[in-house]
Amino acid sequence: MAAMMASITSELLFFLPFILLALLTFYTTTVAKCHGWRRTKKKRPNLPPGAPGWPLVGETFGYLRPHPATSVGTFMEQHVARYGKIYRSSLFGERTVVSADAGLNRYILQNEGRLFECSYPRSIGGILGKWSMLVLVGDKHREMRAISLNFLSSVRLRAVLLPEVERHTLLVLSSWPPSSSSSSSSSLGGSGTFSAQHEAKKFTFNLMAKNIMSMDPGEEETERLRREYITFMKGVVSAPLNFPGTAYWKALKSRAAILGVIERKMEERVQKMSRENSNVEEDDLLGWALKQSNLSKEQILDLLLSLLFAGHETSSMALALAIFFLEGCPKAVQELREEHLKIAKRQRSRGDSKLSWEDYKEMVFTQCVINETLRLGNVVRFLHRKVIRDVHYNGYDIPRGWKILPVLAAVHLDAALYDDPNSFNPWRWKSNAPCAAQTGSFMPYGGGPRLCAGSELAKLEIAIFLHHLVLNFRWELVEPDQAFVYPFVDFPKGLPIRVQRIAQERE
Repeated sequence: MAAMMASITSELLFFLPFILLALLTFYTTTVAKCHGWRRTKKKRPNLPPGAPGWPLVGETFGYLRPHPATSVGTFMEQHVARYGKIYRSSLFGERTVVSADAGLNRYILQNEGRLFECSYPRSIGGILGKWSMLVLVGDKHREMRAISLNFLSSVRLRAVLLPEVERHTLLVLSSWPPSSSSSSSSSLGGSGTFSAQHEAKKFTFNLMAKNIMSMDPGEEETERLRREYITFMKGVVSAPLNFPGTAYWKALKSRAAILGVIERKMEERVQKMSRENSNVEEDDLLGWALKQSNLSKEQILDLLLSLLFAGHETSSMALALAIFFLEGCPKAVQELREEHLKIAKRQRSRGDSKLSWEDYKEMVFTQCVINETLRLGNVVRFLHRKVIRDVHYNGYDIPRGWKILPVLAAVHLDAALYDDPNSFNPWRWKSNAPCAAQTGSFMPYGGGPRLCAGSELAKLEIAIFLHHLVLNFRWELVEPDQAFVYPFVDFPKGLPIRVQRIAQERE
């Protein structure tokens, strides 16, 4: 019996490893089936080439290093030359893919909400507000954007905003100092000098304040709001250091002051609407939001603040850039003047002193100037997006959770798409020019579901301002200046110019 037991035991010991292996295999297979696991080695993603840079900060400082606005900067040039137009890095504290590729940029913007999602740094949301269109995503963003689009409809652009833009243009230009008859080494004589950038900002701010809250230019409350807004803007693009004395801290204080003005205006409007006939209202965004939407008080406050920010900052800088580029291109100024003289002649022939929508549509070369200004100046340099699903593009794997930055400026200054891309050449946008075929890669206002709601208003503002500028003034730079990227675009000296009034030619 003992011998038989020993034999059985030895056989069990011999087969035990195989039994255990079979049990392990059965268990693994069963669990895998239950959980959808596959016993295949996970493929290592083929990430774009690049380098992470320094711990924590990565390559952020190099990426944000100031450079002329008409270039992509040394950092981008070196990285594209070394890694190609799609590369990886570590920026703003996150693993990031940077795209200077026209196709990928377009793909990112067209797949908003499906593969990619807007993702700005938290500090931006903290200062603009959690209901700002810049930081909202999904249905909440669509709702806010729909309100803005309805307010900026083509019907409203024609009937309301065009005459308002012209009125504010004439208001600013009428304040410019007349030329002096005294002699000077300047070709314009001893005329008055001032900051063109400041004037452009004043023009767009007053226009937006009027159309958002019916605040009139020059009034004490409007000027106080404008001063607060200047402080606010400095903090939007500053380091998010929230302690007394910093730009960010001051901006948060200014945000509170600006919201206080908006809230007071809102309360006055609600009281007025309750006292009077509900159909009587100011034709501004505040009234529109109160009457045509179900937005909460907090949502309306953030909406108005974000539109004041978006409608003022980008348009004013684009206008300042147009003045700068045209000053260095007399041939373009001459062609512009000829186009607008013809429009002015048609105005006189019909006995009208104001521009019509048909006049605006006749500003063909003006639109070429605007396009070239936006392409070369690149007010919006890049966008912040997050990958929400694994993406495979052009042989590269871009993992979910990574940041991705479509750099619009890099495409607009790409020599493969534009001849002599660093030169101001508005003629490249004429319908018979070869460059016109590249407009699919031209995205100065973004694209896809997040295309800037105010893009048509912005172009209208620049066109109307240029109409009256070229008909009534000659100008030149008082001293050398050029736009730099900080990463916001700014003229370090404010773009000081000297102007001289000219008499309109009569035909």
